[in-house]
Amino acid sequence: MAISDPLGDMLTRIRNAQMRRKNKVSSPNSKLRAHVLDVLAKEGYIRGYTTVEYEGGKSELEIELKYFDGEPVIRTIERVSKPGRRVYSSVRNIPHVSNGLGVSIISTPRGVMSDHQARDENVGGEVLCRVF
Repeated sequence: MAISDPLGDMLTRIRNAQMRRKNKVSSPNSKLRAHVLDVLAKEGYIRGYTTVEYEGGKSELEIELKYFDGEPVIRTIERVSKPGRRVYSSVRNIPHVSNGLGVSIISTPRGVMSDHQARDENVGGEVLCRVF
């Protein structure tokens, strides 16, 4: 089955796993998903992830979720730019998430990065998702 929104699928898997208090969740591997997970790990929303190789050339990302006092660290994680409606933002208009407590993940010409890193590097791009 072909997935029309692979990043949205990964975010939904994370959301569902946290509702069930799972420690790990897996998702098919892609470069975009790995870059988004790099930003989530760097910002402290997940413990980390590993790439698991299977026979036949298939690989998956195994994501280690993070909890604090029994509650998930990620309160909300939602897709902003969707396949049916892409959302782009200039550096001046990059949205702040919960007055700076959350993070927007942005795909820029210099790679996938968090909103504050994009402001520091003075680049805009596609707003992929919002995490709080």
